[in-house]
Amino acid sequence: MALRYRLRVRTTLLIPLLVISFGCTIVSLLVIRTLVERQARTSLASDLRHSVMTYQNLERQRRQMLLNESALLADLPSLKALMTTHDARTIEDGGVEFWAVSGSDLFALLEPNGELIAFYNPGPSLHRASVEHALRKAFQHTEDVSTLSVDGRLYELAIEPLVFGARTTGTRLGFVASAYAIDEQVAREVSQAAAAEVAFTSGQQVVASTLNPDLQQQFLSQLNSVLHSPPEGSRIHLGDEDYLAASVCLQPTSTTSDAIEAPQLIVLKSFAQSTEFIGQVNRWVLTLGLLALLVGTGMLVSVSRTITQPLEELVGGTRALAHGDFDYKLSEHGASEIRELSRAFDRMRVQLQSTQKDLIDSERLATIGRMASSISHDLRHYLSAMYANAEFMSDGNLAQPEREELLQEVKDAVQGMTDLLDSLLLFTQTGRALHPEYQSIAVILQRAVNMVRSHPAARDVRITVSELSSLTVWVDEQKLGRTVYNILLNACQAARRGHGPAAVSLSLLEDEDAIHIRIADNGPGVPEAIRQTIFLPFVSEGRESGIGLGLTLAQQIAQEHGGSITLSQTAEENTVFTITIPKAAAPALSHESGRRSAPTQAQASIQGRG
Repeated sequence: MALRYRLRVRTTLLIPLLVISFGCTIVSLLVIRTLVERQARTSLASDLRHSVMTYQNLERQRRQMLLNESALLADLPSLKALMTTHDARTIEDGGVEFWAVSGSDLFALLEPNGELIAFYNPGPSLHRASVEHALRKAFQHTEDVSTLSVDGRLYELAIEPLVFGARTTGTRLGFVASAYAIDEQVAREVSQAAAAEVAFTSGQQVVASTLNPDLQQQFLSQLNSVLHSPPEGSRIHLGDEDYLAASVCLQPTSTTSDAIEAPQLIVLKSFAQSTEFIGQVNRWVLTLGLLALLVGTGMLVSVSRTITQPLEELVGGTRALAHGDFDYKLSEHGASEIRELSRAFDRMRVQLQSTQKDLIDSERLATIGRMASSISHDLRHYLSAMYANAEFMSDGNLAQPEREELLQEVKDAVQGMTDLLDSLLLFTQTGRALHPEYQSIAVILQRAVNMVRSHPAARDVRITVSELSSLTVWVDEQKLGRTVYNILLNACQAARRGHGPAAVSLSLLEDEDAIHIRIADNGPGVPEAIRQTIFLPFVSEGRESGIGLGLTLAQQIAQEHGGSITLSQTAEENTVFTITIPKAAAPALSHESGRRSAPTQAQASIQGRG
């Protein structure tokens, strides 16, 4: 045992070299397996390229037919005569006849400047804005035919000018656009010609494919990797088979992100023919590999105590140090290099212990500085309100009641600034500093709503307040109001980033144990990346200023009232924050605040009026 501990690591590691022969065997087998897979992949990649070329040939034929049809329509004198009326209603009514003649799935008439006059399509009508956007995008390219994506449908489009007189020197009357849908029938035709499964996608959604519904769902989960695949294709697994998938962009693009969102043709070739042979190779590799692993394991066990046990002790000391345990002692066993490493680690532990206090103090100061910076935007808001109200009060024609109202708003702004500074101190100190009183919850919420409505971030945001009651609550009015204000302001900012009209709703619910203040917005929702950390300091998303302290302070104030703030997502309102204040927290608040301003019936936490 003593001799073994005196051995150097280099000498100890000579023993595992006996297994090199087994390692060489495994490597050889893996090389064979890799070469077989590479050959199979190369063959499939070649077939995939031929399949893509087959589709491109079919596409050229279809496009030439579409160009010829569009050219014939553009030369019809009756259509030219219709366009000379320059009346949108007349052109829209008369265009139905030419749409029927064209037999196309999408037919449109446009002004000489490219503006849409009228369009026609069978089945559910497309959105006019979507058609306008798609045609405008088609005009940006010089190709005669484009592939358009409109409301989740794909079309092959040809645009021909309507010219009165000679084509080059005549008067341009407008444009005629004719398109055919890329649907399941087209997918089947391409699949038969290419001898492969095909799928047409747009915006990472499958528009048409030859895959069955189950495989199509699996394909959707891997679509993103296929769109990012190299030209030779990428390997995906669908059902019980592996496929080599390659994508072809059907629309000219300028950036990689545009190419991913553009219409794509994806061709999938099955690995089924080579899977059986590769499976045999895998079984041989697995059998021999397991045999070598068993032999190697037996040999390594004989040297594990010499090397692994001291290393495990060193790892244990590292973990203890990572958890702040500076008193963990390492035993000096094992080879000489490991013993030297243990001694060096012990010296490092002592040095870290001596500098830990200075590091913590520096980090605390840095954190306080970042928090002070994060609330600067709120201070600027209060200063702006004070400045604006002071200007209004200087108006000599202002009535006395209005002056008093403006003066009260100035006082509220001053109080709000004081609140922010108190919140900063509250965040950096331990303990609670609440001053609860009996207050009307409706008044607290309405004041917070009024403050938010005066904020620039709430401009054009519809804030609705519902289900408020005359509840009286035993809370710190200023700090609870601050919590509601912070979350309402965040909701307004999120709603303005949504697609529809910005809307925020505030409601109050009550049960036997608590009250629930519910704030919902119709914004884009909280990204998954920050959903678990959104209440941590300096976590922010989608704001033009600030570094994310508002929700942290709001959560801390709710917790000091014995409650919490939760985040949830709903299909109707996208994002919902719920502030919960338990009724049982009132006695504790009363005790911790020294019963400041508490009435004689302080044991009652929440009571109803009227």
